[in-house]
Amino acid sequence: MSSDAPSSGPDVTPGNRVRRGPQILGGAAAEGPTFDQLLLRSDQEEPQPSTTTDAWRVMRIQGEFIEGFGALANLGPAISVFGSARTQPGAPEYEQAREVGRRLSEAGFTVVTGGGPGAMEAANRGAKEGGGVSVGLGIELPHEQGMNAWIDLGVDFRYFFVRKVMFLKYSQGFVVAPGGLGTLDELFEALTLVQTGKVTAFPVVLLGRDFWSPLVDWIRDTLVTRGMINAVDIHLLQVADTPEEAVALVVNTVAGGRWPDREAWDPEHHRTAADHGMAAGDPQ
Repeated sequence: MSSDAPSSGPDVTPGNRVRRGPQILGGAAAEGPTFDQLLLRSDQEEPQPSTTTDAWRVMRIQGEFIEGFGALANLGPAISVFGSARTQPGAPEYEQAREVGRRLSEAGFTVVTGGGPGAMEAANRGAKEGGGVSVGLGIELPHEQGMNAWIDLGVDFRYFFVRKVMFLKYSQGFVVAPGGLGTLDELFEALTLVQTGKVTAFPVVLLGRDFWSPLVDWIRDTLVTRGMINAVDIHLLQVADTPEEAVALVVNTVAGGRWPDREAWDPEHHRTAADHGMAAGDPQ
C-alpha cells in the first residue's frame, strides 16, 4: 500500500459503547414503538399535540447528532461494509465479508458496519482478526438484534437518518455484500449523494458478481435506456468477485485520491471532484 494510505485507526478502548435513551439494545428487540415510528406518526395517532412532542423531539435528534459526532470524531480512515443481517456463519457470503473486514483492517482502515449479525458481524469479526478497529453503528428496531460481539466501539441510534449521516461522514468508501432492503437503502443513498455531488466521490464496491449483476444489468438496460440516469453514471458502481479484488479497488481509489474510471464517468469534470479535498474544476 502506498505511503499516502491510512496506517492506523482511532484510539478506542475494547468494549467501549456509547448508548443513549431509556431503551438499550443488547441482544433483544426494543419494546414498544421505536423513536423512528413515533417521529413518523400522523397527528391523529399522537397522544399529545404534535407541535409539543415534535418540538421536544427535535432536541432529542440534535442530541443524537452531537453524541454521534463526539463518539466518532477520531475514527480515522474508515470503510463501511454493508450486508444482510440474515447471512449465516459459515455461508460463503459470511466468509467473504469476514475476509473483506480482515483485509481492510490489514490495509489500515477502521471497519464500520451496522453492528448487527450476519454480514455485519462477519466484517467486524474479520476486522478484529486483522488486528484493526471494529465499529458498529446500531439502530433501535422493534424486531431485531443488538450489537454483535466483535465490536470495539459501538454506538446505538434511535433514528435511521442520523445513523446514515454517520456512515457517510466518517467513511472513505463502501463495500456492499449481498443483502436485502436495508442494504439496498444504504447502497442507493450513497450513490445518490455521489451522483448529485453532495459528497466527495468515493468507491462503492459491490461484492459478489453473481448476486449483483442482475441489478447492474437492470440499471444499465432500463434506467439508462429510458433516460432515467446518464450512461456514465453506471461507473459509480464497481463489482468485485472476491474480497481481495474488492479491497484492492477501495485501497487503490483512496490511496490514489482518484475515482476509478473517472474519465469515463465524468470526462469533462463537471461533477464533484473524485480526489479528496479538491474542488470540482481544479487542475488535475
